[in-house]
Amino acid sequence: MTASPGPNPRRRSLLRFGIAALPALIAVATAGDALAADAAERGFIRSGMAEAEVLLRIGKPDQKTFVRNIKGHPEEKTWAYFPHSRDAQTLTLITLRSGLVQRVERKIAR
Repeated sequence: MTASPGPNPRRRSLLRFGIAALPALIAVATAGDALAADAAERGFIRSGMAEAEVLLRIGKPDQKTFVRNIKGHPEEKTWAYFPHSRDAQTLTLITLRSGLVQRVERKIAR
């Protein structure tokens, strides 16, 4: 009785590649829906929210600006989110101080 040969090494490497690439393919496929949902959440950002919660709900800002970044003082920055199809014609500006939302401005941008 002869021993059956093990799995083909080429097939095994292709299988490993497919398993490794699966999360990336899923992320690419759902990225458009996630961005659209995030834009719809912009109107629900309130003062007192943590910076991490803002990032989780609406994602990274389109532009970041440091208002004050002096050693020994609370960091203050402004994040801008440009209009999106799910939040059309609205520019959202969020001012953060010490990692908390201090002010949310929503302006009509035409």
